[in-house]
Amino acid sequence: MKPTDFSVHVTTFLPHYLAAQRNVSPNTIKAYRDVFTLLLRFCRDVKGIAPERLRLQQVDVSLEAFLDYLERERRSAPTTRNHRLAALHAFFRYLQSEEPERMLQCQKILAIPQRRHARATVGYLSKEELAEILAQPNLTNPEGRRDAVLLSILYDTGARVQELIDLSAGDVRLDPPAQVRLMGKGRKMRAVPLMDNTVQLLRDHMHETHLDCPEQFDRPLFHNRCDQRLSRSGIRYILQKHVGKARRKRASLNRTVTPHMLRHTKGMHLLQSGISLDMIRDFLGHVDVKTTQIYARANLEMKRKALETISDSSPVQAIPSWQQNNNLLEWLRSL
Repeated sequence: MKPTDFSVHVTTFLPHYLAAQRNVSPNTIKAYRDVFTLLLRFCRDVKGIAPERLRLQQVDVSLEAFLDYLERERRSAPTTRNHRLAALHAFFRYLQSEEPERMLQCQKILAIPQRRHARATVGYLSKEELAEILAQPNLTNPEGRRDAVLLSILYDTGARVQELIDLSAGDVRLDPPAQVRLMGKGRKMRAVPLMDNTVQLLRDHMHETHLDCPEQFDRPLFHNRCDQRLSRSGIRYILQKHVGKARRKRASLNRTVTPHMLRHTKGMHLLQSGISLDMIRDFLGHVDVKTTQIYARANLEMKRKALETISDSSPVQAIPSWQQNNNLLEWLRSL
C-alpha cells in the first residue's frame, strides 16, 4: 500500500524535525506523539477512517470535531485542549513550509483559537512552611540525608522536576562561585548559583555517595535503590512523605504541595526580596518575561504593602451617612 501524505509528514515531523532540527526534549516529543495517537483513534472510532488511509485533507475536515470530542467525550479541561491544539499548530506550521500549496489549509487550522479559561493562581509556600518541610528529613540515615539535599536543591535552584532528574555529578561546581548547570526547555543550559548551606549539604552528599571523583561525573546526582535516576513519581513521593510529616505541626500545609510549587516558591521569594523580573526570568530559565510576571500578579504581600503605603494619602474621603440628610428623610416619609 502506498503511504499517505499524512503518514509521511507525521513520520518526518516527530523524530526528525522536532528532535534533529528543533532539538526539543524527549518529553515534548512524547506529548506531541500522544496527540497524534488520540487523533488517529478519533478518526478510526468516530469518523470510520482507518489510520493507514488517513490523508491531510481529511484531517483538515476533522480537526475541529476532534477538539470538540476531547472536551465532550474525554472530559478534557480547557488547558488540556489547548495543549493538544498547540501540538497540532506546531505540525501545520511545519507543514506549510514543506507543502506551500497547502498554505491556505494550514493557515485556517492555525487560526483556530485557544479556549479561554480561568487561570489558576500561583501556589507557593511561605518561608515558615518551607522551613518546616526542609526540617523533616532524618539526617541520621543515608536516605534522609539524600532527601534533605534533594529538597534543598529543588528549592534553591528553582529547578523543574526534569531538570533535577537530569542532574549529573559533573553538573555541580562546589568551588566558589558554587553553582549547578541545568538543562532547561529547548535544550538551553543555564548556571544557577547555590547558597552556602546548600553547598555544604551537597558536598557531604557527594562525598558520602562517592560522586566527588572525576570518573563519576556522568553518574546521576540523585539515584534510587536500583542506582538509577529518580523518576518524576519518585521525587513526588519524597516530597509528599515529608509534607505529610510537616502537616502535623503546621495546619496551613493541609493543601496540595507539588515539586513544581517549590519552583514557584523560589520565584516568589526572589521577587519579595526585591530582585527584578528580568533576573528572575534568567534564574528560572523562562523564555519570556511575561511568564515571570505571574509572580508579580500573585504576590498578595507586596500588594498589601503597596496599599498600606498609599492609605494615609488616599484622596478618597468618607461618604456621609444618608440618614443625616433631613431633607432626604422628609421626602422619603412623604412618599
